[in-house]
Amino acid sequence: MINSLTGPLARKRAALNKEDHGFTLIELLVVVIIIGILAAIAIPIFLSQQNQAKDSAAKSDLGNAKVAYVSLLIDIPGGTTSIGALSPYGFVPTAGDTVTIVRGSTNFCIQAVSAATNTFSITNAGGVVAGACAP
Repeated sequence: MINSLTGPLARKRAALNKEDHGFTLIELLVVVIIIGILAAIAIPIFLSQQNQAKDSAAKSDLGNAKVAYVSLLIDIPGGTTSIGALSPYGFVPTAGDTVTIVRGSTNFCIQAVSAATNTFSITNAGGVVAGACAP
């Protein structure tokens, strides 16, 4: 009885194994082309998101630098143009960003260049805007 069951089962397994040859070259090429098209769509979008994140980090740096600079002005009314002087007040710029202080007689402007090379500024009387500090 067992031989009558295992014989047909073994023949069926052998028949299934004979027909398994894998993918054809055309099928593999179609898959590679589809993956290439999807990558061509996704990569520019991803890079754009990275640049927006770098710009957001620079804008955040400006807000933090303004708070630290106002705190410094309480201790040193004459102010400073050195970003390093803001570290005791809690300001540490994001890696890749360049932050500078432009001091006027009665006002100040802090400028940041993001790692994506976009320039933003903030003044004592306003918020973050695109562009460099006005002379």
